[in-house]
Amino acid sequence: MDFSGKFGLTPDIIEKDYILGWLLAGIAQSGELGASWVFKGGTCLKKCYFETYRFSEDLDFTLKLAEHQNSSFLVNQFKEIAGWIYTAAGIEFPPELIRFDVYTSPLGRTSVQGKIAYLGPLQRGGDPPRVKLDLTSNEALVLEQCIREVNHPYSDKPDVGIHVQCYCFEEIFAEKIRALAERLRPRDLYDVIHLYRHDDTRQGRATILSTLEAKCRYKEISMPTIEILEHKPEREELVSEWENMLGHQVPVLPPFEQFWQELPEVFDWLYRSAEKAAPAAIPTMGQAIDTSWHPSSVAQAWGLAQPLEVIRYAASNRLCVDLAYQGDHRLIEPYSLRRTQDGNLLLYAVKHDTGENRSYRVDRIEGAKATKTPFVPRYAIELTGTGPISAPPTRRALGLAPASPRRTRHASSWSAGPKMASGPSYIFRCSVCGKRFTHKSYESVLNSHKNKRGYPCPSRAGIYVTTRFK
Repeated sequence: MDFSGKFGLTPDIIEKDYILGWLLAGIAQSGELGASWVFKGGTCLKKCYFETYRFSEDLDFTLKLAEHQNSSFLVNQFKEIAGWIYTAAGIEFPPELIRFDVYTSPLGRTSVQGKIAYLGPLQRGGDPPRVKLDLTSNEALVLEQCIREVNHPYSDKPDVGIHVQCYCFEEIFAEKIRALAERLRPRDLYDVIHLYRHDDTRQGRATILSTLEAKCRYKEISMPTIEILEHKPEREELVSEWENMLGHQVPVLPPFEQFWQELPEVFDWLYRSAEKAAPAAIPTMGQAIDTSWHPSSVAQAWGLAQPLEVIRYAASNRLCVDLAYQGDHRLIEPYSLRRTQDGNLLLYAVKHDTGENRSYRVDRIEGAKATKTPFVPRYAIELTGTGPISAPPTRRALGLAPASPRRTRHASSWSAGPKMASGPSYIFRCSVCGKRFTHKSYESVLNSHKNKRGYPCPSRAGIYVTTRFK
């Protein structure tokens, strides 16, 4: 609920992000899946590359082993993973609601879609929410995969972190451009523009281009151009679906035109080596700055009360911020966070209406709200990045008490993982007398038994109640 307020998103979106982190942990610790499944897609960008990003809801993997595209195999694997996660975090995945459907695409390629229901911290009533998994083995893996740490900014994050095998930056960028060319969906446009804006692309243009060529050749499609995209029949739907597909994943959705108008620049850079704009950093404004300090990728880990996540999100999306500061409001373009030598955090920004450079003491910020007013950066935006996820030592510098160390309940067993030999126990309730039975397999037929009055119960039909794991 705290993160829901900080990110400006509904609690169910935050809960699903939390569940996705633990599902990734479960897949990573599974020897059979962790070594041969390669994480990709929008959730990979959010969880492994850009902490300040749109929240995604599905898990996409390329499978190196085609034999994993088997529903029985996958159900059994995820029942084990469910047991492991329950032991580590207390999240329940009802085994009868773990489903995988194998299907053949119109092009004759085999894919799998999985749906896994969960009972998370919100304990909502009614049908449980589900995570969707898209699994395919018919993708061209062009570049070497990498191991990235998963951004899991919650208090039960394992001491050693969560690490998954995923697409490298250049391949995930090429894959997103290919996906945009094939289906022209809002999330692909959103992702392509964000990937292009980050400095990681400066040195990787040739690699991204050659990877895109290989992927288009494998899919037997033409290399995309802005002219092709302009004339695709899905172009009109792209505008109407912008809000429907993305509005619930972000605190404030930037205007569609802001992203579409930047797309020609992406293709100019990719095909014609047009130089990306490289604005200078916003200049120091007279304060003595601690140049050895650099902001963390995870602002909420700092323990500060100020709404830095909203400001960082706005900066990443080139949106102005309505800043409440010392009893007044101003519309600003946020650029950088710096620390003075005497320990004060400063937000460096530009007043949008006048173009004046300003700095604001973070501890004096009274509120911040991302607006729909876009801006064209005058300076380098330094509030976001793709670096390692770690929290800087700012609490002492700000005169705050150090955060007390917290051990997670599963930390001591994380490296080896909870033992799965004992397996799950399934609890069933008699449909007549209500007596409960514990089975080692998911078998709803009950043994002969007596009711609470000591008389033989005529029913042997059990109703599933819950699952327990040792």
